[in-house]
Amino acid sequence: MSRETVEAAVNAAEKLNDTLNAFLYIDKGAPQRAENASGALAGLPVAVKDNLCVIGMQTSCGSRILGDYHPPYNATVIQRLIDAGAVVIGKTNCDEFAMGSSNENSAFGPVKNPWDVSRVSGGSSGGSAAAVAAGIVPVALGSDTGGSVRQPASLCGVLGLKPTYGRNSRYGLVAFASSLDQVGVFARDTADVARVLGVIAGRDNHDATTAETPVPNYLESLNGDVKGLRIGFPTALFGKGLDDEVGKSVKDVVDAYRSLGAEIVEVELPHAGYAIAVYYIIATAEASSNLARFDGVRYGFRAEDAPELRQMYRKTREEGFGPEVKRRIMLGTYVLSAGYYDAYYRKAQQVRTLIKQDFLSAFERCEAIITPTSPTPAFPIGEKVDDPLAMYLNDIYTVTGNLAGIPGLSVPCGLSSGRLPIGFQLLGPYWSEPTLLKLSHAYLSARPFTERPPVRA
Repeated sequence: MSRETVEAAVNAAEKLNDTLNAFLYIDKGAPQRAENASGALAGLPVAVKDNLCVIGMQTSCGSRILGDYHPPYNATVIQRLIDAGAVVIGKTNCDEFAMGSSNENSAFGPVKNPWDVSRVSGGSSGGSAAAVAAGIVPVALGSDTGGSVRQPASLCGVLGLKPTYGRNSRYGLVAFASSLDQVGVFARDTADVARVLGVIAGRDNHDATTAETPVPNYLESLNGDVKGLRIGFPTALFGKGLDDEVGKSVKDVVDAYRSLGAEIVEVELPHAGYAIAVYYIIATAEASSNLARFDGVRYGFRAEDAPELRQMYRKTREEGFGPEVKRRIMLGTYVLSAGYYDAYYRKAQQVRTLIKQDFLSAFERCEAIITPTSPTPAFPIGEKVDDPLAMYLNDIYTVTGNLAGIPGLSVPCGLSSGRLPIGFQLLGPYWSEPTLLKLSHAYLSARPFTERPPVRA
């Protein structure tokens, strides 16, 4: 049965890829590997964002600068999936080096949304979100630096979890912003998110930022009701810039939780308005440092007709990186430069601390906070690509979770009048994934999201 399941996933990926462009690589040998699969995830077909290292599969990060790079090792989360019997069927398309909110920054073309192929899938893990939404695979992995799992999950109508920073290993995840990056999970079912997180989470000696905190049985957290749980409602975040239909849908969710016995309490996050500015200073600064390694010397693409070393560096990076990556490298280099470090980077880190303290204060009054995931449903391809500031504002509800290091879960809660998915976000204290999963399970049990997109397996 495992072979048939994986074979069906591979066939679906191949059949739909001309339409969705969700995969950069599809492994036709995956069904054979499924024959002897055993473990907690035996025979589970999984798609993996193309910034996670998998032996035998090219890792491009949606960029041309890595060329034909094939990693000689598996990322820790990939190895744990394989050890549990899961089968990786391919690598999914993504914004170049995970930098984007629409998946339009990929060097290999945008991912199309299965609900409307004229619209974006969200980013940067758009390929993984689309693959799950279209029913190609039940589960996919992505990375979340400022919302790159949760936002495409919302736009594609699936669940998307960004765990607590340090919950999952980053070993084998190509770095964008090391203090923000975290491997996350997509699925159509809360139980699948819980099952996969339980396998990939935990301490890893290859990653010093992983925590010693024990990994609980996340499936057990799905039992029981949510009576008495306090959910924080930050009124100030439901204002300017929020699509009316999104706002109404999330407020309906609040009412649903109230009817399930949860207590709704108002909370304040006074520094949330600074989050976008803080994020795009810290993230770009770390990106400029991490991406310095791509220089045409050790691996990947190397520019031709460059007889001198400096010229080769310059041409390789000029030809290998796309415009958004170049923009962020320049921004990051600027805020780290002499004379500007204190004014920008240091100040951003100080405000980051204030944002973290806002959450700590709010969680004294509640077990979780509810917000929209994205301010709008999926927008047309090309609509915002020439306006970086408008594009960056798509992350307004998600970047705070990365800056604070707390877990966040996007849950589908209905469709807009244009039949596009809308999602809400649950944020919790450190290591509160069980609570977020319980809340998600309770909501989807009471109000199942059973709609499926027009483009599907």
